[in-house]
Amino acid sequence: MSRPSLAPDPAGDPFAAGTPLRIVPRRHYGRWIATALILLALAGIVRAFALGQIEWSIVAQFLTARAILNGLVNTIVMAIAAMALGVGLGVLFAVMVMSPNPVLRASANGYIWFFRGTPLILQLLLWFNLALIFPTLGIPGLVEFRTVDVITPFVATLLGLGINQGAYTAEVVRAGILSVDEGQTEAAQAIGMARPTILRRIVLPQAMRVIIPPVGNEFISMVKLTSLASVIQFSEILRNAQTIYFANGRVIELLIVAAIWYIAVVSVLSVGQFFLERRFSRGYATGRR
Repeated sequence: MSRPSLAPDPAGDPFAAGTPLRIVPRRHYGRWIATALILLALAGIVRAFALGQIEWSIVAQFLTARAILNGLVNTIVMAIAAMALGVGLGVLFAVMVMSPNPVLRASANGYIWFFRGTPLILQLLLWFNLALIFPTLGIPGLVEFRTVDVITPFVATLLGLGINQGAYTAEVVRAGILSVDEGQTEAAQAIGMARPTILRRIVLPQAMRVIIPPVGNEFISMVKLTSLASVIQFSEILRNAQTIYFANGRVIELLIVAAIWYIAVVSVLSVGQFFLERRFSRGYATGRR
């Protein structure tokens, strides 16, 4: 691409007005190479799935099978219940960490340290095998239950996922509380508001703008983390898919079915997270994706 020829500058200055300049568009060779490599990789993946020994009719058949849909419902219920428990514990322990009471602060730090320091699958196995340590639960002589009757796969999964999530959420909530200007707390104290009231009415509503994005992300991760509960026999999507392919030998087809449902649930939650973030970010600059 070039401009129309203009009269040359008599003084020989190439930047002077009237000097003919040829405009050369910038070449983005790296961008084009990267695009080509990505398209080639995608084409290779699509070709592999198209020519692979995959019976897509089996995928369609089991996509809405009763066992798979039951697993889907259990996955969603468990994700919501575990996240609710995790958020409740997270708020509680975040407040304890910031408490002037050294016992509360040390207890909360110990909780966060332990559950962030141990693998989630290990915690699930510990909860599921709690009967080996405590054969019975309750008050000795008054009310006692056999631990194996209380800690079912559902309860063990709920405790494992929820308590582990509480340790991470406590740090997120603490960061949100720290983001609120200290002057607002001092102003509220000056008019005689109690600490719990300040936290509930002033600090937490403003901290939500910082808390919501990471907690929403954690909720989406929780949907996938429920798949770890298959090791303790909790009946979620992956566990039910495994049960089916152990019987019919269609491993890839059933794994594709499970993947489709996980992606569908996560996609819906991502849309909800977007609108929730936008609501709590009103009046502030937002980073659009």
